[in-house]
Amino acid sequence: MDLLTSIREEAKEKNGKIVLPESNDERVLEAAFKLKKKNIATPILVSDDNNINDKIRTMNINLDDVPIYSPDDFNGFDDFIETYYQKRQHKDITKEEAETRMRDRNFFGTMLVEKGLADGCLSGADTPTGEVLRPALHILGTAEGVQTVSSDMLMIINPQQENEKVISFADCAVMPDPDEKQVAEIAMATAQTHQTLVQEKPKIAMLSFSTKGSAKHEKATKMQKATEIVREESDFCVDGELQADAAIDKTVAQKKAPESPLKGEANVLIFPELQAGNIGYKLVQRIGGVEAVGPIIQGLSKPMNDLSRGCSVDDIINVAAILCNLK
Repeated sequence: MDLLTSIREEAKEKNGKIVLPESNDERVLEAAFKLKKKNIATPILVSDDNNINDKIRTMNINLDDVPIYSPDDFNGFDDFIETYYQKRQHKDITKEEAETRMRDRNFFGTMLVEKGLADGCLSGADTPTGEVLRPALHILGTAEGVQTVSSDMLMIINPQQENEKVISFADCAVMPDPDEKQVAEIAMATAQTHQTLVQEKPKIAMLSFSTKGSAKHEKATKMQKATEIVREESDFCVDGELQADAAIDKTVAQKKAPESPLKGEANVLIFPELQAGNIGYKLVQRIGGVEAVGPIIQGLSKPMNDLSRGCSVDDIINVAAILCNLK
């Protein structure tokens, strides 16, 4: 069974409740319809549009069994305001400002997760990543022991074919310029995500323009140090610093890094900075014809995910299914 089919099937068993705050977007409404129809997840919509039911009818879809919450008439809204105020009062926020935040669909949707009324929140189809992460960090916060929030892109080569292969790319969406400690945390979080979703042993390559000291530069040194941290703090198979070809090509690995435990078979690629990761995954996706799934946000106390604003309905369904599996 291919990865995405497997993820959807497992999600059905979890029966997760997933908040979709962007009910203004027709892709989100159609995804909610299909999530419900295929029993992948129970969608919850957030809307302050009095005409949303008219919009749903014009799309010729049935969302009668899907809850649609509005801050204006939600019974627990005052409690949401108070909870947010308590979480952010150290930043000198006022009650009025807390109410304004809670009227924002993304903040409201995130609070549904915090209060246990949903298992995860999925946004980003019509919202920049920063505006998705802000309520996540303000309300959910990081998981215990986690300092760095990051993201993982599942890059599916030859999707739905017998020779399908999955490689995780990180970080492609969150941390602009992580230091060596943060890179190490990103690597360990991504390896765990890969192991959970792909269900194979992670083999981590810490990428650079240098392989095993072939170039002397502080950016290469950062990846060397990050590699050592991962080795000290986990049992994951890891090596670095490595150029991309030495990480994933057996022939090149034999020449450039013959002693590497990865042997050119890395399935988790950690980029030195966000710029490289984001450019890298988009090039592979668009030129290489690889299916990119994500970004999957890592390090939060409860599941919340971001979407690309260019996402399709199937992208929304797939990431919602992933959220169910990570709950």
